[in-house]
Amino acid sequence: MDKVTLQRIEKLHPSVRDEVVQIIKECDKALSGRAKIRITQGLRSFEEQEKLYAIGRITSGKKVTNAKAGQSIHNYGFAVDMCLIIDGRTASWDTAKDWDNDGIADWYECVTIFARHGWDWGGNWKTFKDLPHFEKKEIKTKKGMIKATWRNLAKMPRNEEGYIIL
Repeated sequence: MDKVTLQRIEKLHPSVRDEVVQIIKECDKALSGRAKIRITQGLRSFEEQEKLYAIGRITSGKKVTNAKAGQSIHNYGFAVDMCLIIDGRTASWDTAKDWDNDGIADWYECVTIFARHGWDWGGNWKTFKDLPHFEKKEIKTKKGMIKATWRNLAKMPRNEEGYIIL
């Protein structure tokens, strides 16, 4: 696991950090070849979210998100975006390439591992597919499990570090 990935994991909500480390380890082991997973985005501030939302609306470029500040699971530390790092130096978002020649596209090997841990893949969304995106489906709280929707998360109190209190 590379330094960049570890730094991004450290900023995720504390309740999912160890799980994401485990997922990355499982992905890297499954890929067994030239590709390794890198987390390209984790926790995102409301300000960063507003800047992304402005792309294609206020600033030039193709729209990259339909989520305003507070409407992304990234804003609560329960989502990650990823890419594959090939041969330790080249980023790839190729979802079809089978770098380890095991008959399964490396990207989909990771999709399967994330799903096994209860994470939803943005590639499964019906509209505005987000292939690099994974988010936690449900979160365990003191009161039980809740769906990890931005509407649910936005209502929850935060601690002094800014993370929602489970």
